[in-house]
Amino acid sequence: MDHKAELLERFQRYIAIPTQSDPKAGVVPSNPNEFELAKLLASELEEMGFEQVEISEFACVTSKLPSNMPEGQKVPSVAWVIHMDTVPVGLSPEIHPWVLKNYQGGDICLNKEKDIWLTTKEHPEIEQYIGDDIVLSDGTSVLGADDKSAIANVMTAMNTITKENRPHGDIYICFVPDEELGEKGARKLDYSKLPVDFAYTIDCCELGEVVWETFNAGSAQLDIKGVTAHPMASKGVLVNPILVLHDFINMLDRAATPEYTELREGFIVLKTVQASPAKATLTLKIRDHNKALYEEKKALLLAAVEYLKKRHPRAQIDYWQEDVYANIADSIRDDNKKGIEYIYRALELIGVEAKTKAMRGGTDGSYISTKGILTPNYFTGAHNFHSNCEFMPMNSWQKSVETTLTLVDLIAGTQK
Repeated sequence: MDHKAELLERFQRYIAIPTQSDPKAGVVPSNPNEFELAKLLASELEEMGFEQVEISEFACVTSKLPSNMPEGQKVPSVAWVIHMDTVPVGLSPEIHPWVLKNYQGGDICLNKEKDIWLTTKEHPEIEQYIGDDIVLSDGTSVLGADDKSAIANVMTAMNTITKENRPHGDIYICFVPDEELGEKGARKLDYSKLPVDFAYTIDCCELGEVVWETFNAGSAQLDIKGVTAHPMASKGVLVNPILVLHDFINMLDRAATPEYTELREGFIVLKTVQASPAKATLTLKIRDHNKALYEEKKALLLAAVEYLKKRHPRAQIDYWQEDVYANIADSIRDDNKKGIEYIYRALELIGVEAKTKAMRGGTDGSYISTKGILTPNYFTGAHNFHSNCEFMPMNSWQKSVETTLTLVDLIAGTQK
C-alpha cells in the first residue's frame, strides 16, 4: 500500500505549526507552539480511537491504543516516542516545503529569488535518488523532517492500523518537546504512562539506518574567580582567571576533540567561554560510546581541576559535571533485545538493507533507555538534518512507514 500522499499531507499540516525550540527560553516547552502541535496530535489520536490521551503541563502527549488480540493472547507492549520541535540553527522558524517531482540529477535551486542551491558538489548523496520525488525546503530554513517526518510516519501507520483493524498488542504513542535542546522533553515524560516492554524512536537518517548504540554523554562547567588588581600594583596580588583557565585547557588532549575523532572514538569538547579579569566560566561536553572510557574522561577532568587548585591556591575554583544521557547499548538485556531484533526482521521483510550505525550523538531513546525502556532508533529516510539542504526522498519515507507497520505485525505475531 502506497502511503506517500498521506505522509506528505500530514507533514505539511504539522510543519505549518512552527516549533523551533528556543535554547534561551529556560522552560519546557521552549516554544509555546509545541503546545499547539500537541493539541492537534492529541485530537487526531482520539479520532483514531486512542485512549488515555493526555497533554502534560510540559506539552508531552501520551496515549494508548489497547490491544485487540484474542483474549488470553499476550504479546509485547510497545511505544513510539517522537519529538515535536525543530532545531534552532539560526535559520527561519517558518518552513515552506515543496516537492521536486521525478528528480533527474544535478544541482537543485531551492530559492530562485535568494539564489539558494543544493549542489551535488556539496551534497553528492542527492544523486542516489534520481527518479524519486524529493521533499525540500525553500532554502531559508531546515526542512523539519527532523522529526516531523517521523510524526507523519507514526500517525499514518496508526491510522492504517485502526482503519484496517490490524491485530496489535498495546501500543503507546508519545510526542515530546525540545529533543533538540538535550532531550528535555523526554526528561519531563511521566514514565508511569509507558508500561511497555520496549520502545522506538524514528529520528535520522537515510534509508535502512538502525541505531542502538549512542554516546554516553555528560556536561561540565568550570567557574574560576580570580583576584583583581590595578596593573601598577599587580605583582604578587593579581590572579587572572583567564590565564588560570588557559592552564586548564592546556591539560586537555587536543587529539581527543570532535575535529580529530570519528566512529566510536570519544571526545571532550569545549563548548562556551565567558571571561573577564574577575571571572571565567568554561562549559564542556563529554562523550564516549564506551562506558569505561567515558568514566575515564570524567576522572581526567576532575584530576585536572584538582591540579589547577593546587597550582592557583588563591583562585576560587568550582567545578561540576553531570551525566546527560547514556548509550542505548548498555540497556540491552535478554528480556528486551527482541525490540532490536524486530527492526532487522522488519527491514528484511520489506527488502531494505540494514545499515547499523553507532551514532555520534544521542536520541530521546538515549535518555528513555536509562529509565529501563530499551529504545532503539530507525530511519526516517531524510538527509542533511540541521541544514537548509535537508531533503526527504519519498520512496525512503514510504519504506520508513512500512517499517513501522511491519514492526506492529511482527510484535503481534501476524508476521514471522
